[in-house]
Amino acid sequence: MEIAQLEGFLEASRRGSFRRAAEGLYITQPALSARIHALEQQMGGILFHRMGRGVRLTEMGKAFLPFAERALDQLKQGEEAVTAARQALGGMLTIASARTVGTYSLPTMLDRFRTKFPAIKLHIKVGRSSDVLNMVVDEEAHLGLARELHHPDVVTMQLYEEEIVLVANPKHPFAIKGRASIYEIAKEPLILYDPGSAYFVLIQEVCQEAGIVPRVEMNLDSIEATKRMVEIGFGVSFLPFSAIERELRQKTLVHIPLTCAHRVILPTCVFVRRAQHYSPATLAFLRTLGDLYNTKIPLVKAETAIAKVQEPPAPLVKKPAK
Repeated sequence: MEIAQLEGFLEASRRGSFRRAAEGLYITQPALSARIHALEQQMGGILFHRMGRGVRLTEMGKAFLPFAERALDQLKQGEEAVTAARQALGGMLTIASARTVGTYSLPTMLDRFRTKFPAIKLHIKVGRSSDVLNMVVDEEAHLGLARELHHPDVVTMQLYEEEIVLVANPKHPFAIKGRASIYEIAKEPLILYDPGSAYFVLIQEVCQEAGIVPRVEMNLDSIEATKRMVEIGFGVSFLPFSAIERELRQKTLVHIPLTCAHRVILPTCVFVRRAQHYSPATLAFLRTLGDLYNTKIPLVKAETAIAKVQEPPAPLVKKPAK
């Protein structure tokens, strides 16, 4: 049983004429008659009395009428529900971000995204990387941006690698010398950001591998505060390179290369909860990230889904048959 058959049956029952029903549906009368005939064969009985000047429902047709009306009404409600859901997902995008990504990388991402998709409203949530992962798992956010973490219900895709570098005041002996070893760093007062952060954990791992115990004299709750303390000479620190670019240009901080092979590299990733389908807004943001960082995002498959974000779907218009 096809929707077109039900539409033809209801139109003919309302108009009392196959000819007028065909005109109302913008099809030919033979096409309508074929739909009604096919429906009658499926139902196993005659639904209309065919008369010279019109048609009227048989008893079987009268019995079937309310069910046909209800079926089409339910389908219409279903279409409206899907449209509403698509618009809700397509019109609003919630992004969870780790603090450092949110401060130094996310603004560039959002600026690029807003330029291409200005109609999408953005909602940003910030937390530690583990918080970001949980927000994606609990579907409190459509996407997450944080250090590399994995969960069976989440697709984790790497965007770029962030190098954590040693920084010092321009007058510090390391800056004058132009380099430092991990063993020399162990003798200096070290200022670190957030003991619960990914940077802190990685720096500890590097120190343990080198067999040294760092002199951690300050644990601060923000990268900006950490930079200020280093600038005024309270110690040295390891910070994400993206967080110190402005200070390097202004020459208030100096990047100190390490003489040994120790490097602290932190992958930055995007999280998306596993699903069969993704909203157009989610796919559009993933494509923007792929273009920005010149990396392939496996979930971005459908150009047509992204195009729907830019313009609403055209309404279904029934055209007259030629």
